[in-house]
Amino acid sequence: MHSRAALVTVLVVLSATVWAQQRDRASVPDKYKWDLTQIYATDSAWRTAKEQLEKDILSVRAFKGTLGTSPASLATALECVTALEKTLARLSAYANLQADEDTRIAEHQGMRQEMTLVYTTFGAETAYIEPEILRIGSDTLQRFLSSEPRLASHRFYVNELVRRERHTLSEAEEKILASAAPVTGAPSTTSGLLLNAEFPFPTVTLSDGKSVRLDQQTFADARGSANRADREAVMSAYFKALGGFSQTLGSTLSGSIRASQFYAKARNYESDLAARLDYSNIPIPVYSRLIDGVNRHLPSFHRYLKLRKRMLGVDTLHYYDLYAPLVGSVDLSYTPEEAQTHVAAAVAPLGADYVRTINRAFTERWVDLLPNVGKRAGAYATGAAYDVHPYSLINYNGKYYDMSTIAHELGHAMHSFYSNSTQPFELAGYHTFVAEVASQFNEDLLLDYIIKRVNDKPTRIAILGNYLETLKVTVFRQTQFADFEWRAHQMAEQGKPLTGDSLARLYLEITRKYYGHDQGVCVVDDYIAHEWSAIPHFYSSYYVFQYATSFTAATALSEGVLAPGAAGADATKRYLRFLSSGGSKYPIDLLKDAGVDMTGDAPLELTIGKMNRVMDEIEKLLGN
Repeated sequence: MHSRAALVTVLVVLSATVWAQQRDRASVPDKYKWDLTQIYATDSAWRTAKEQLEKDILSVRAFKGTLGTSPASLATALECVTALEKTLARLSAYANLQADEDTRIAEHQGMRQEMTLVYTTFGAETAYIEPEILRIGSDTLQRFLSSEPRLASHRFYVNELVRRERHTLSEAEEKILASAAPVTGAPSTTSGLLLNAEFPFPTVTLSDGKSVRLDQQTFADARGSANRADREAVMSAYFKALGGFSQTLGSTLSGSIRASQFYAKARNYESDLAARLDYSNIPIPVYSRLIDGVNRHLPSFHRYLKLRKRMLGVDTLHYYDLYAPLVGSVDLSYTPEEAQTHVAAAVAPLGADYVRTINRAFTERWVDLLPNVGKRAGAYATGAAYDVHPYSLINYNGKYYDMSTIAHELGHAMHSFYSNSTQPFELAGYHTFVAEVASQFNEDLLLDYIIKRVNDKPTRIAILGNYLETLKVTVFRQTQFADFEWRAHQMAEQGKPLTGDSLARLYLEITRKYYGHDQGVCVVDDYIAHEWSAIPHFYSSYYVFQYATSFTAATALSEGVLAPGAAGADATKRYLRFLSSGGSKYPIDLLKDAGVDMTGDAPLELTIGKMNRVMDEIEKLLGN
């Protein structure tokens, strides 16, 4: 075994493939499954609460026409609506988590659909509220806010309404938009069900003679095979299978994009990008600046790709080589318990309370850790059950990347935990623009912790390489996605057809640009054109760019916290304040308070600088 600190587990007896095995959910030990009874004891209890809420929603009718009569009347109405929203979120959290445990269970999928209808009813019944508040007038509203203490936690919301007044419609129009939600959300639902539950996933025979059915979870693991022929076969089979449904998935994405543009046009925005960013009061140049900046730094990305080519020892780097282990002799594998220990130790700079809460996530079963047949692919965290605690879904495969995923999702969970614990419900929810900061921040702390305890070259290179991989996926890949998404939306705005074929051509063109295909940096094979159809985030318009901006913000914040002495202590206080701020300010302002200005180039420049320093070290370790 390599000489290294005991905290890094290399070549452990328990292989990562044990954790990656597909199994029935009933065979997964309870300690690795979340406990949803803390939200509702049974499905029956959930249904009882849902039926009561459906009755309670009708109570908002009583406030119609009264909101401007007095500050107290407005406060009472907003308190009622907030209570309903909190229950809605709790019910929806339970339904969504149940549905994601096993996407094949029709009853739980039905519960999710029921909540969509409840939200539609709620939206229709409350459609009068915002137009009626705006009719009160800005000056009167300010007097109301100053004279009624119960409106203090609603001040940000009311002021935000005034800011976006010209995009708020009449009561009748708002009701129509609210009622359209089940229709406009259908493309995303259809795509998700196809790709998670009903898609005829291909089966490939690997070099060792074993056959693997390539669903989303096994594909993510198999594409990282150390055997080059295997990863080529895996990626080719998977994307060609997706290509067989290109027209269907092109239709669903086209429907989703046009729904996004329908809402933007209805609300008097010049584009759906403007509508999406205005919700968080983010200047449009933040989006375009990211794409321009990343394209400016493609030479650094190409440097990484050339380094990967060198480390893999291949004559020509292909797209299917991008997930192969950089150091074949190092198998970084961790049991779930080891991963918990390392993550908890890594976040120690944030204090004992933060560490205790991280450990509670495991001991109190906030986390659904292991894969099972039918389980939703990927990973996420949600703090929607405000009065309970956050929950995280993970598909743990036992590798260093998976341990980083635990750190990542628990970063989300801790953001929600601190915000929910500190802010009232109406201010606890934070905007997507800051949602990925805490998650990437935790990954940065994990890297710093582990790399300080590794001395042998192969292991050190493997861990530094994992950082570059994360940066590739989060900054360059997500910006590539953002570029594709923006151009696809522009095609729709220009009246051009959005089909599986046109989307595939666009995706291949952009991917080849980012990966230097024409410069011979990395060959992007034709079948990669279908990769877009497996990206669920495209159904949430202009979401993905925020992974990249959050990564750069997290880099700046984590380097501040890890700084020695008073500077680090001050940065830690500001960061914990950020975690506790929820949505009490606009996201740009929250990050400025924490010490990062996202309207300029500094965070991206700092991130690229760190990337180049890591590549410098790897090249030094390899020996130039």
